Amino acid sequence: MTRTAIRNPVLPGFHPDPSILRVGADYYMATSTFEWYPGVRVHHSRDLVNWRPLGGILTDRRLLDLSGVPDSGGVWAPDLTYANGLFHLVYGVMDNYAHGYKDITNYLITAPAIEGPWSDPVKLPGRGFDAALFHDDDGATYLLNMVFDSRPGRGFAGIELQQLGGGGGSKPRLILENRNVTEGPHVYKIDGWYYLMVAEGGTGYEHGATVLRSRTLDGPYEPDPTGPMFTARHDPTLELQKAGHGCLVRTQDGEWYVAHLAARPYTPRGRCVLGRETAIQLVEWVDGWPRVAGGVPAVDVPAPALPPHPWAPGEHDPAERHWSTLRRPASPDWVSFDGDQVTIMGGQSPYGLRAPSLVARRVTGMKCAFEANVTFEPDTVHQSAGITAYYNSRNWYHLALTTDGLILTGSDQGARTVHYTGESATRLGVEFDGPVLRFSADGRPLPVELDATILSDEHADEIINGQIRSFGFTGAFVGLWVQDLAGEGCRATFSDVTYDV
Repeated sequence: MTRTAIRNPVLPGFHPDPSILRVGADYYMATSTFEWYPGVRVHHSRDLVNWRPLGGILTDRRLLDLSGVPDSGGVWAPDLTYANGLFHLVYGVMDNYAHGYKDITNYLITAPAIEGPWSDPVKLPGRGFDAALFHDDDGATYLLNMVFDSRPGRGFAGIELQQLGGGGGSKPRLILENRNVTEGPHVYKIDGWYYLMVAEGGTGYEHGATVLRSRTLDGPYEPDPTGPMFTARHDPTLELQKAGHGCLVRTQDGEWYVAHLAARPYTPRGRCVLGRETAIQLVEWVDGWPRVAGGVPAVDVPAPALPPHPWAPGEHDPAERHWSTLRRPASPDWVSFDGDQVTIMGGQSPYGLRAPSLVARRVTGMKCAFEANVTFEPDTVHQSAGITAYYNSRNWYHLALTTDGLILTGSDQGARTVHYTGESATRLGVEFDGPVLRFSADGRPLPVELDATILSDEHADEIINGQIRSFGFTGAFVGLWVQDLAGEGCRATFSDVTYDV
């Protein structure tokens, strides 16, 4: 069999914190979604090369409530495992991460199939984020998480472990003290060793993945003497940067791979408009340690010795699985999908954190284009509808039909600017050309070029006097946006919506 290549990133655009899982011949990847519904996106593969979206798991408020969460709050670092005939999903919901506190609640749901139905959420113990499960050989299940110490001058405190079930489980115990922003724990039992994989260095350009091992689950854990399993921190010329937060998987033929997050800046150590993406690396076992060649992330990776499994067009890329909605689920009371037509009832202002009416999809390439026909007749100055290039509530562009005609507005860290006004149009478009952003109306480019890099992780980070105001953990979106600031019931219809990359 001729081995094909895995081309990274396998999940381009905003797909961070991958948790990879094999069940039989099927591979599943769950990724973080933060303030976007559906929560926890899942992709499916049978060869680690070709991936298809299955949509999201947390589709309604029974499973997830994102109203009011801050930018880059919400769903952090899901963990997907399989045991006793059930899929287990652990996820945390971050309500606040600023001012030295981390207000997060961790939950567990289960299902007999990846498509569901999923059980009601069970609140988990734990005193930090990045919670994950470890199912040991004896049937015991353990919860891992990083520990956050909110006392002034503290913070990351290490990795905690406790047994679940069995008459209340056990008390949490620290199995690894903080080394260097130690988070994202996963445990694997292989050949009599317990391997602890953690992310270290923070999620920026110092990010990396480290493996430690112990003969007992409680430790002590000793790190691989050669250093990080992989990192890009020492080489700004690598195409994949910020590599870290890894998760191991073993193929049915005994090969090992690691899924991890990475980013592609537009300039060396510059801004990452596409956000943190998912890549896969081949793992070789050397002297009892899992290692990645050169200790750095590669773009082209040998694929496993599995039959190639490309997906047919209909099952590979169904359009509805690419849509996400901001802070509230896509329910019939405000949005409906009918073929290629989307009808949206207006919602809050761009800075509202409870009921915005934004339906969007991830930007997956440095060069791409998004267009839509817009049918909308505003009645008052409180109403607008159009398309957007969006990062978060403080950083966005919006080309909208209003009672004053066509208006292009931008927000840069919360400061609004009107970039263009003109006559109304019926087809609106936006083009990403690397760091340059261009809008169009009825096929005519507007006479203004805009900075696409304000829609980036780095620009969204706001730290004032050493205090975090806002994080940038997501990525750029393009989408359909309707605003109804007075709640007067306006609707807009979008048709012939296209995204080309």
